[in-house]
Amino acid sequence: FRSRARRPAVTVRFDAVSVAVRTPTASGETVRTLLDGVSATLTEARVAVIGANGSGKSTLLRLVNGLMTPASGRVEVDGVDVARDPRAARARVGFVFTDPLGQLVMPTPAEDVELSLRRTIRDRGARRARALELLDARGVGHVADSSIYDISGGERQLVALASVLAVEPSVLVLDEPTTLLDLRNRLALRRVIAELPQQILLATHDLELAADADRVLVVDDGRLVFDGAPDVAVAHYEQLMGAR
Repeated sequence: FRSRARRPAVTVRFDAVSVAVRTPTASGETVRTLLDGVSATLTEARVAVIGANGSGKSTLLRLVNGLMTPASGRVEVDGVDVARDPRAARARVGFVFTDPLGQLVMPTPAEDVELSLRRTIRDRGARRARALELLDARGVGHVADSSIYDISGGERQLVALASVLAVEPSVLVLDEPTTLLDLRNRLALRRVIAELPQQILLATHDLELAADADRVLVVDDGRLVFDGAPDVAVAHYEQLMGAR
């Protein structure tokens, strides 16, 4: 399922990025570091981020469209400082969450995609037609008017993807996209990811999905501990976890 997409002319840059959260306690507060001095410049079409639960991989990707803000350092997308201009960054970056029910806000798939199109297509009929076209492109046109709660997890994931792609981002961020999917739907999603023209950044525990990438980052305890080719990165991660 290696990408057949064009090479995107987009650069995502992390420059000495750190993220910390403060938690109130009875004696004051504690500070927990989620990321510590991460630097990387990403230009590849497909980049995967792997790491154990709580390692910081999802935090890293949430910085790309301003869902989180660094305590220090700088994140840029296509030259845009995300912290200074999150609106401009979000115009470039689409984000798909692990659980699509967390972002599908309308009763049916068609209505959800239409909501994404509301700013760009004013005519209701044209908006409906484009929504159906986008759902068909992802292979879920047959559930366009079904309840979000009556379709499968794989179908929901593809609907969420169609809804995000409706605004034509140049970068697509996927946070553990196969976690809730069975084998058939995981394979289907891998095919979709391979075909999309966008630059894709994804956090995953699915090492087969990570192996499809052009480049893999290994994050451990908030630090970038390896950055390289997929086979070498996955082997490094397996060795790291085996040592635990």
